[in-house]
Amino acid sequence: MKVSEVEVLTRGSVQTLTNFVDGQWVPSNASETLAVRNPATGEIVARVPMSTPEEVDLAVRAAHRAYRTWQHVPPLERARYLFTLRDLLVAHVDDLARLVTIEHGKTLADSRGSVQRAIENVEVATGIPSLMMGYGLTNGAGRDIDEEAVRRPLGVFAGIAPFNFPMMVPFWFLPYAIATGNTFILKPSEQVPMSQAFVFGLIEQLEMPPGVVSLINGGPDVVNALIDHPLVRGISFVGSTPVAKAVYARSAAHGKRVQAAGGAKNVMVVMPDALIDKVIPNVINAAFGSAGQRCLAGSVLMPVGPAHEPVRDALLENMKHIRMGNGLNPDVTMGPVISPAAKARILQAIEQGVADGATLLAGGSEARIDDHPNGNFVEPTLLDDVTPEMSLAGQEIFGPVLSIMPVETLDDAIRYIDSNTFGNAASIFTQSGAAAREFQTRLDVGNIGINIGVAAPMAYFPFGGARESFFGTLHGQGRDAFDFFTDRQVVIRRWFEESREHAGKHW
Repeated sequence: MKVSEVEVLTRGSVQTLTNFVDGQWVPSNASETLAVRNPATGEIVARVPMSTPEEVDLAVRAAHRAYRTWQHVPPLERARYLFTLRDLLVAHVDDLARLVTIEHGKTLADSRGSVQRAIENVEVATGIPSLMMGYGLTNGAGRDIDEEAVRRPLGVFAGIAPFNFPMMVPFWFLPYAIATGNTFILKPSEQVPMSQAFVFGLIEQLEMPPGVVSLINGGPDVVNALIDHPLVRGISFVGSTPVAKAVYARSAAHGKRVQAAGGAKNVMVVMPDALIDKVIPNVINAAFGSAGQRCLAGSVLMPVGPAHEPVRDALLENMKHIRMGNGLNPDVTMGPVISPAAKARILQAIEQGVADGATLLAGGSEARIDDHPNGNFVEPTLLDDVTPEMSLAGQEIFGPVLSIMPVETLDDAIRYIDSNTFGNAASIFTQSGAAAREFQTRLDVGNIGINIGVAAPMAYFPFGGARESFFGTLHGQGRDAFDFFTDRQVVIRRWFEESREHAGKHW
């Protein structure tokens, strides 16, 4: 999709998206396409092809050909392409945010924030001339024997992106992969492919060598073809835990590098000494921002001891100010969930929670928005008296649902968090440094927030995850990304003294 087509696309014209392979836009030969629907209106806004394994093979082979020369391009030259890409992204922030809102449903403010996160990853990756440096030691292996370790790229990498952050997540991987001298193939989520089609229209303007970056639309067949292809050296994935496990196992069986991020059940602990007026906005944003469709969404609130009633009452009062609707409306603070299937799943989880004994305090139903009767809207939902045995406590709901689970002590909260299979994030609200340190050091989770509701790492730090929330050893973003996309080659070098005599007058 060319950049000039964005206005046509956002006015309601339905087109079938194309793939970007070997530097060109190529219509897919797929016999099947899926409708991309605006989740706020139910309208079809594009169609996405379910590309074939044969098309994946062509893209991978083009990427491999490009790698043979791209790996030798000096890092500074590779960084210059990224500087230009950064400027193009900045110039089109509003276009990209609008596309994200149309395809995903999140508010324009949330969409702009996700585009900004993508830009920040490009900015970090431009530091490749320094960040890809190796290290060495004169006489490190003995007298007159020098030793050094140099970073080198590996080949073709592929990224498999989720629906919930169509702009941000691909940029945990793409800029780092190409900055380090690899080539990269992206498969965006078939539910939200439009913003990345626009991004690749910007990438086309960079006039990078053909094949350095490619885009392949599709579903599970494309994922499996990328994993199974012998020329693909590594896979980056973000999605649900069951799929992350499958991707990790299948990729590892083929000897590939893998970073596979899975699901989450993030807990927010509120201590009795917490400043309630500061806590509540953080909790509401964490639980209901992006309609709870974040891997860092806060889904369980654990007030400790006497914190229960004041936190509960303040939440109920402040939830009245959440305004639901189409995210393109600047007054809206919470949009729809991604699909009718997601809406049905979320409502069923709430119903099961009430059946298990939870107390429904607010929401719990499908929301009716007058202007958009076909939208996938779920009321922001608050439940109390949740216990660890309930499905609400352990199931990843991925929707605007917050469960209150009162506990007596911080120890109780820590035990519950570590008993859960997920280990993505946890937050604590307190004025006690001792309590915060205890929380941080005892938990086995990847991202910790202290008086922070959404513990989202900046681009120069890795996006953590532990246990069933992440499979692999190196995460997206930051230094982990540079390590994932490079290998260290050790060179041990000696020159014999006799070489001076043999060189004669040429020495």
